[in-house]
This record gives sequence, structure tokens and C-alpha cells, in this order.
Amino acid sequence: MEISDIRQIVNRVDWKKNPLIPAIAQDYKSGKVLMLAYMDRVALELTLSTKIAHYFSRSRQRIWKKGETSGNIQKVKDIFIDCDDDTILLQVEQIGGAACHTGRESCFFTKLESATIISDPIENSTDKYSITDKLYHAIQERKNADPNKSYVASLYKKGENTILKKVVEEAGEFCFALKDKDEKEIIYECADLVFHTLVALSYSNINPERIKNELSKRFGKSGIEEKQNRTK
Repeated sequence: MEISDIRQIVNRVDWKKNPLIPAIAQDYKSGKVLMLAYMDRVALELTLSTKIAHYFSRSRQRIWKKGETSGNIQKVKDIFIDCDDDTILLQVEQIGGAACHTGRESCFFTKLESATIISDPIENSTDKYSITDKLYHAIQERKNADPNKSYVASLYKKGENTILKKVVEEAGEFCFALKDKDEKEIIYECADLVFHTLVALSYSNINPERIKNELSKRFGKSGIEEKQNRTK
């Protein structure tokens, strides 16, 4: 498909309402809803040109190809637009069987009223993500858990001040371990600090990948230069 044709198709979407539109992924054979994500113009253009689903991640603030980490890509069979021209339906062939990062076929596996989980993972997705990604996703999932059973949920229940105090507390303990030159304690306290930092990021819905992206921007740039640019 020519670029001009792709852009003409993309312009059929009413982008004036929102630069990000909902995109529903549906199994093209069974009709089962697999997931809901969002697209901007570029993501839709990439999807049309490659026939592989691309989305815009609001948490990561970037375009992502579905399955870029897990390998569970979505081959697009057809694309529909709703009557208001502001929502996309993708009929896809889900490669790998799991659309959800939990390893389940669909992201919709929990009943709202009872919080009952109705399906088990069809694959082990834990080996496909970094420990940082796995921790962050686990923290996100425990936001609404029982505070009596989940440490993360108990922190969320107590609120922002408690979460931030834990970050400060763990940073202090990490520094004391460094001061004492206790290698075992340094590693232990650093792990605590990283964990509670992820909890704080999750509280603000900031994906750690955005931190990685910021560090990548600074890579190869002197610290002095970076600080000077920050003040401009």
C-alpha cells in the first residue's frame, strides 16, 4: 500500500476529539476480545503498512509493536472503525496464544463484581520480561488487592506519604550499608530501594521504561552538559 493511500485512510479517523483513540483487538476466528489499547496516527500508519498491530503506550509514552518483547505479535486481518470515527477494531491472528502480559489469552479474565479470575495463564510469560518489568506489572496488579494480604496494597491504602517515606527510609539504609562497606547489606538494601521506588512510580502511573528512556538520552553526554541543558 502506498504511503499516500495509508495517510488517506488514517485521515478517516476523527483525530480532533483525541490524538489517542481506543483500539480493540479481537480474535478474527473466535470473535473473542483480547485486549484494549490506544493508537495515535503513527501507530495506525505502522499497523496499516506492516499488517502487524502497533499501539501507543500511554505509560511508556512511545509507540510499541505488540509482542516486541514477548514475541506474541498480532497479525492484522482486518480493521474496522466505529460510527463516531473515533474507535478502531482490529481483527487479528494472535501469535503465541497470549495477548495479555500475564500469559493469558485475553486481558479480560477478572470478573468485576467478585474479582474472580476465570482463566489461567496459557504460557509462562515471566522469562520474556526483565525483572524490572515483572516487578512493575506485579505492583500494578496489586493496587486493588486485599491490604491484609498484600504489602503493596497496604502501602497504597496508607497513601502517598507512607509510600514516599518508605523510599526515603530505604535510601537512608542503603547509604548506611555503603558507609559500613557491608557488601551483603548493600545489595539487600539497594534491592529494597529499587522495589519501593517502583512502588512510588506505580503510584504515579509512570512506567520504569520512561526512566530507561531518559537515561538513554543522557548516555554519551557529560553530566555537566546535561545539567546545563536542564536549566535552559
